[in-house]
Amino acid sequence: MKNDKKTNQYRVNEQIRVREVRVVGDGGSTVMPTRQALEMARQQGVDLVEISPNAQPPVCRFIDYSKFLYQQKKRAKEMKARQVKVEVKEIRFGPQTGENDYAFKLKHAKEFLLDGNKVRAYVFFRGRSILFKEQGEVLLLRFANDLEEYGKVEQLPQLEGKKMAIFIAPKKAGVAKKSQQKMDRERREAEAKEAAKQAKANEEAETPANGGLLANAKISEEALKKLTEQKDEQGA
Repeated sequence: MKNDKKTNQYRVNEQIRVREVRVVGDGGSTVMPTRQALEMARQQGVDLVEISPNAQPPVCRFIDYSKFLYQQKKRAKEMKARQVKVEVKEIRFGPQTGENDYAFKLKHAKEFLLDGNKVRAYVFFRGRSILFKEQGEVLLLRFANDLEEYGKVEQLPQLEGKKMAIFIAPKKAGVAKKSQQKMDRERREAEAKEAAKQAKANEEAETPANGGLLANAKISEEALKKLTEQKDEQGA
């Protein structure tokens, strides 16, 4: 392929009108006259493609132009796929939201932030409930505080018509750190509980209810032994 009329991003073959170019390849790079580079490209059955026009001299490659465009398109697609698409998840409150409803929505907000999404939490004021806008602001600030380990506030509560909203962005690095600390703490607590449980079991094994019977059995055995010895002495 000598030229792609649909793409004018790169100059190809005779479109390259400078005196000399730097040709790069697997073996390194070489500066040569453009005519020589064009001749070498024709001999190899490929194109001379200018990939860096602003360099001195311009940088070119020997490659099939259609293959080059395909590689560029594939690379751009892969880069786009790597980009994390951040969505904004909305959570709605009333000015007098109950504790159970609050806990339920807080749980969902944590999940949204852990997934890398932003959270827009808002309080909707219906009718005369707008009189409780301070109460709504307190609710949103409490919400942000409870999510401190999972996200950071991008926008403090603002009243927009009948809605007061706050924006919270994910803070994954912080979450990972906090989660590790929490896991270590829970492990230590579990070990402490297990040690306490074992100590209690040992203590119960030595209580009079069980240990007393063993002790009495041992005392009875010693008393019987002494009595037998006394009888043997008297018989003697």
